Amino acid sequence: MAVPLKNKTFTAIDTLLDFLEFSEENRALVWRRPRFPLMVPRRLAEKMGKNDPTCPLFLQFVPLLKETASLESFTLEPVNDPLFRLGPKYLQKYAGRSLILTTKACAMHCRYCFRQNFPYETNAGGFSEELDLMKKNTTLHEVILSGGDPLSLKNSSLIPLLLELDTISHLQIIRFHTRTLIADPNRLDAELLSCLARLKKNVIFVVHVNHPLELGEDLTEAFDKLKDLKIILLSQSVLLKGVNDDVFTLEKLSFDLFRSGVLPYYLHQLDRVQGASHFEVPIEEGLELVEQLRERLPGYLVPRYVQEIPNQPSKTPLLKEAVR
Repeated sequence: MAVPLKNKTFTAIDTLLDFLEFSEENRALVWRRPRFPLMVPRRLAEKMGKNDPTCPLFLQFVPLLKETASLESFTLEPVNDPLFRLGPKYLQKYAGRSLILTTKACAMHCRYCFRQNFPYETNAGGFSEELDLMKKNTTLHEVILSGGDPLSLKNSSLIPLLLELDTISHLQIIRFHTRTLIADPNRLDAELLSCLARLKKNVIFVVHVNHPLELGEDLTEAFDKLKDLKIILLSQSVLLKGVNDDVFTLEKLSFDLFRSGVLPYYLHQLDRVQGASHFEVPIEEGLELVEQLRERLPGYLVPRYVQEIPNQPSKTPLLKEAVR
């Protein structure tokens, strides 16, 4: 019998499995004491298939025993983010762009998250040091708000940060990277939308979406509110085995995103974080999928297939010619 949902987020594995009506056989696939704790938003849990351990949403968010596999090539810090830390919450990886780790909090715990082991600064309040670094670096033209997830911040913290960033003359773009809207489209409340409307900088939202099931009319309504403010909407996805590693799913994802006013931007090769080896799709297969997408979609709906390689000056495009 389904368990009634009282909270917005599942954090207890048995409660989630009861809600999903999992059999004892399928429960045996789940890792009961994961190092990276369970966190599944209600909106996504309601979209998961009942008693279905192959559901693409279930696979993304529920720890499986497969996570206990230990491979030398899968590490705690696959992209070496701590090496690029110039301040408590500040990364500088690429020319002209800086990144603020706004919070360690996120609306969900994706099992393949490359920052699940990052040593976040949790003692220092506010962003004064990060703002000072940006004000002094006049070569910057863009700031990226990441985390965790910037929309996990309360308005009382996020809005003052946005207004302060808006005063930095050499910044041209404020870019959000967020998955929170997939969990709760209502996060875009009137107060935050009013603040976004007042910003003079160009604002971009890059929404992290991996599967068409994550979308829906409620999310489209949230995107419409951002579009009304002339905010650019892009998406990025991670190529995940068993989730979206087939051309039909990726094709539908691109079309559904575009219908919602979002332009596909990046398709990421999996970052090799410890515990995520079962998600990896070989690059050769990824290249073939992208080639099939090019044959089925207009060019503007084909996301760029990229990989993050530490110490490279940008994301590295993955091209068929380069691996021959």
